Amino acid sequence: MTVASESLSASVASISPAMLALAGGVLAALILLVIVLFLRAAGLRREQAEEADLRARESAMRMAELLKIQAEMQGRITAMAEVFGARQSELNQAINQRLDGMSQRMSSTITEQTKSTHENLQRLQERLAVIDAAQNNIQTLAKDVVGLQAILSNKQTRGAFGQSRMETIVADGLPMGAYAFQQTLSNGSRPDCTIRMPNGAPPLVIDAKFPLEAWNAIRDACSPEAAKLAGQQFRRDMEIHIRDIAEKYLIQGETQDTAFLFVPSESIFAELHENFEPVVQKAHRARIVIVSPSLLMLSIQVIQAVLKDQRMRAQAHLIQGEVALLMDDLGRLDERVRKLQGHFAMAQKDIDMVVTSADKLTRRGAKIEALEFEAGGDVRPARDEETPAKSVESRTGLLKLRVVDEE
Repeated sequence: MTVASESLSASVASISPAMLALAGGVLAALILLVIVLFLRAAGLRREQAEEADLRARESAMRMAELLKIQAEMQGRITAMAEVFGARQSELNQAINQRLDGMSQRMSSTITEQTKSTHENLQRLQERLAVIDAAQNNIQTLAKDVVGLQAILSNKQTRGAFGQSRMETIVADGLPMGAYAFQQTLSNGSRPDCTIRMPNGAPPLVIDAKFPLEAWNAIRDACSPEAAKLAGQQFRRDMEIHIRDIAEKYLIQGETQDTAFLFVPSESIFAELHENFEPVVQKAHRARIVIVSPSLLMLSIQVIQAVLKDQRMRAQAHLIQGEVALLMDDLGRLDERVRKLQGHFAMAQKDIDMVVTSADKLTRRGAKIEALEFEAGGDVRPARDEETPAKSVESRTGLLKLRVVDEE
């Protein structure tokens, strides 16, 4: 410690006076600077205090304004809350009413939809029942088609099928006694059907044996060569069958010089005329007419019209007698109707006269009721008033008596 103080004193002693003066000046400047800074800091603090005061007053004013605005806003919020409450209650009531209306409409709509759905389901069930019945009919038809195929696969049953169809058409179109099936001719042949013609003409022969074996072979052919061979075989079979019909059934003086060859299918008939025209022409030259079910039905209708015309001509004298009797009855009826018309005219005339007298009586009664007399304004005694009534009644009685006498 002593050493340090000694060294300090030695160092101070070693400093020159100029340096000490300079150090004193620097120290004085520093002190002055500190005083200036202190004064400035005091001014700044005073300014800051004034600014803080001013800011505090402004803040208080702003706070007062904010409180006022807050009060106003709170009042407005309260008013808006009341308005919103009222509007909300009205809105809730309107929503409830609309919900009630919508629920009612929805319930009615659902009821209608349920009813409509029930009706649609009922109609659907009916249609399904119809579809089931149609499906059953289709199944039955399929079984019938299978049975028909089995029939057509056999030659004897196929011929019986064609003959049965031909017999049905003939029996439906002609009366009993106008046709015969399997009738034996003078040469011993038995055609499928003979139709008696009018005016003592020979009967018409119908054959229902159509060769379908070769036709089915054409349908079942898998190659053009096989179809060609089947077509040639069908042509030969048709020519042989046409020749047999011409030789067996066309008898001079016993049958017509034309016979029918019945084809039991419209499609076969069309393809026969389209693809086998030479066969058709050869049949025409042999006076054999190939007919389909529709053509046979048309021919039967023509024959039926001819037979009906023949029967009408045979009964023409009876028809003329009946017409004469009918004209006599019409003349008597006309005479009686004219007499009845005269009676009605007379009765109408009497009724018009009665109506005229009734109108006059009504007007006279109205005058009597209003005391309007022809002699003036004098009122007649009661017995005088009864006299016109009696005369009126007597006139009415006379009118009634007259009408009865005229009747």
